Amino acid sequence: MAKASDLFVEALEAEGVEYIFGIPGEENLDMLDSLSRSSKIKLILTRHEQAAGFMAATYGRFTGKTGVCMATLGPGATNLVTAAAYAQLGGMPMLMVTGQKPVKKSKQGRFQILDVVDMMGPITKYTHQIVASANIPSRIREAFRIAEEEKPGAVHLEFPEDIAEEQTDERPIPASAQRRPVPEDKSIRAAVDKIEAAKSPILVIGAGANRKLTGKMLTRLVDKTGIPFVTTQLGKGVVDERHPLFMGCAALSAGDFVHRAIESADLIINVGHDVIEKPPFFMEVDGTEVIHISFNTAEVDPVYFPQIEVIGDIANGVWRIREDIANQAHWDFSRMLDIRAHGAAHEVQGIDDVRYPVYPQHLVSEIRKAMPDDGIICLDNGGYKIWFARNYKAHRPNTVLLDNALATMGAGLPSAMAAHLVHPSRKVMAICGDGGFMMNSQEMETAVRLNMNIVVLILNDNSYGMIRWKQASMGFEDWGLEYTNPDFVKYAESYGANGYRVEKTAELGPLLEKCLNTKGVHLIECPVDYSENDEILNQQIQKLSAAL
Repeated sequence: MAKASDLFVEALEAEGVEYIFGIPGEENLDMLDSLSRSSKIKLILTRHEQAAGFMAATYGRFTGKTGVCMATLGPGATNLVTAAAYAQLGGMPMLMVTGQKPVKKSKQGRFQILDVVDMMGPITKYTHQIVASANIPSRIREAFRIAEEEKPGAVHLEFPEDIAEEQTDERPIPASAQRRPVPEDKSIRAAVDKIEAAKSPILVIGAGANRKLTGKMLTRLVDKTGIPFVTTQLGKGVVDERHPLFMGCAALSAGDFVHRAIESADLIINVGHDVIEKPPFFMEVDGTEVIHISFNTAEVDPVYFPQIEVIGDIANGVWRIREDIANQAHWDFSRMLDIRAHGAAHEVQGIDDVRYPVYPQHLVSEIRKAMPDDGIICLDNGGYKIWFARNYKAHRPNTVLLDNALATMGAGLPSAMAAHLVHPSRKVMAICGDGGFMMNSQEMETAVRLNMNIVVLILNDNSYGMIRWKQASMGFEDWGLEYTNPDFVKYAESYGANGYRVEKTAELGPLLEKCLNTKGVHLIECPVDYSENDEILNQQIQKLSAAL
């Protein structure tokens, strides 16, 4: 016989869990005791539950295995809500374990008690309260299975304290061997026939294609056929963006060069489409036809109704299409490649502009120079995300972590910390606006305590710059979005980190190199100039691309 919390931890170990991120409360103390006595699982104690959730989700994004986070009942559980939505929309496997007061007998009324299981329902794939120790093995096995199957996402288990202290002789349920279904032959043949009949097909690579084997198969497809490709923001890096057939990333809603390239195609091969992202194109009746290649069938709406669907394991489907394509001599990509040349010329404008505060194009260029091919940048959310999505070339999958699903602020620093845990030998940088950084800045202490090697770059404009830009573009008065910041250098030093401030633009490159190649936690404050965002990203691009 053993304590139920011992069984719970043993079941997590059977699933291969390495870390639990979170903040325990008194309702989690049995589980904490079980972790302390005999488990190989490492507790990553954070300073806020939201950050723990972001770290668990990012762990899931990198590994494909379920990241685990823990919180107490009531306010601890409610603090996980944003992270749950982040994982759910972003397709990241994550398990949240929350405590609860005794469910068999309770003399505390409803103090701190919320219906957390019901609260988690709309933002998870699975949520359940464990009401008997005998249920622990099956509930954990089911939670992990659901979290990791396509589309991955968030799951939740509530573990009441009186259940945690029960005695049980149950054992964990081992995971079963699984393989995804592969697309059926007729759908492959229909897709190949359609592609061979096209004059100018194009590949669009989305969030669902961001899987290790899928990236390899897509690269081989592009290399064999010469079909140009574009990506959504969550498809960045699936194929090396230095490839001469990369047309760009759909960072803007419409009108960019990448949209012109898509418009020049007579067939769109849409791989890994996910409705959580802003669509890079809209379908019209009697317009350009679309082949949908994904794990799941298309969600049809007025602007998306693909003519052919190849459903099943994406990597298998792409491989079989590549193997069967033969008739391609008549394809003509000259217009797409002309558009690519114009887009590439526009992207390099401003990279040598050394004005201060730092110009976004120069900023992106300097960071790309400083980061190795396998270096990882983790973006928070703000106007700079558009610049990095457009101008920063991802050389490998999952080296540009940005959130184009929930698009929440506050995830940049925790995501970088998780990236370091998964890939301790690689260079990792969190890139945050001053607003987003301050939403989880307390995790600087966690990073220092855990002896992490990360760089935190704060782009400081003393305002909620993305909303301020939108406010100006809509013709509203500049009002209500400015604030003052702490001295970020002293703030970093107060946690035991190293703090630096870019005082002139020429300092940026050398400072990045120094911090990336020195162990420890480093914070760099970099003032930025977003004053020409509208001119460059709206007016200039619309004018130039419209002329093509």
